[in-house]
Amino acid sequence: MAGMGHAEDEIGPFLKARRAALDAATLGLPDGFARRRVRGLRREEVAQLAGVSVDYYTRIEQGRAHAVSDAVVDAVARALRLTLDEHTYLRNITQARRRASADAGVCDAGRGPRPRVRPQIQELLDAMDDTVPAIVYGPGTDILAWNRIAGRISFDFDALPEADLNGARLIFLNPDAKALLPEWEQDAEETVASLRAEIGRRHDQSRVQRVVCDLREASEEFRHYWEAQAVWERSRGTKRMLHPEVGELVLTYEAFALPTDPGQRLCTYTAPKGSATEKGLRALAERVGATAF
Repeated sequence: MAGMGHAEDEIGPFLKARRAALDAATLGLPDGFARRRVRGLRREEVAQLAGVSVDYYTRIEQGRAHAVSDAVVDAVARALRLTLDEHTYLRNITQARRRASADAGVCDAGRGPRPRVRPQIQELLDAMDDTVPAIVYGPGTDILAWNRIAGRISFDFDALPEADLNGARLIFLNPDAKALLPEWEQDAEETVASLRAEIGRRHDQSRVQRVVCDLREASEEFRHYWEAQAVWERSRGTKRMLHPEVGELVLTYEAFALPTDPGQRLCTYTAPKGSATEKGLRALAERVGATAF
């Protein structure tokens, strides 16, 4: 599967999926069984809506257009009714051929040392150890640091080899993932959509591409979600877990970018005071000895 991570390989599937998702009738375009044999918009219609030639749009969709201007990307994004995350992703993958990160062999990259978490950030994680699980994620959902309670609410991070300390790998390759996560399908979809958004957000894509390449090789389920072409950021939400010791946990998560540590995000997991989940977290904290601090 060499080359599967190249940005130009993603342009066509993404644009085809986005135009197939649109209803021509709602856009005031002619429809009819005799004229429209496939769902969504034709290339000609996207080109017309974007104000570019059909030939040029075709070259963009085929990954053959070099140095696509921001104005053209914006026009195509408007024509396809892209969300902000999808728009950002499109801009980056259409321009990636101008960047060194899109050079051939990207799937062989990303094996360098993991980013280091500053001692002050680890101190912050430890300070929340009573009842606030907290994790620092790096590029490609690498798990870089955590406090002790975070290492016990889901997977036992301390027992995992470094290569498996990755959020996406745990969801798709760990045999306990589906038992632990009762909403596994939603978690899987969000994880893949977030990885695709990260490719659109980061200048240095090598580690993200490495994770994507590995999972496309190893997991048919990952390939299914990846080919759906969904793109969105995950900065907040709710996660449900079925913990073997304290039962169901319904946690609210918030992700905060660390401005002085590029590519790193601090994610906290909390529950309303007095809720069953908060009581479960306190019980778990006592079991792991976190309250000693």
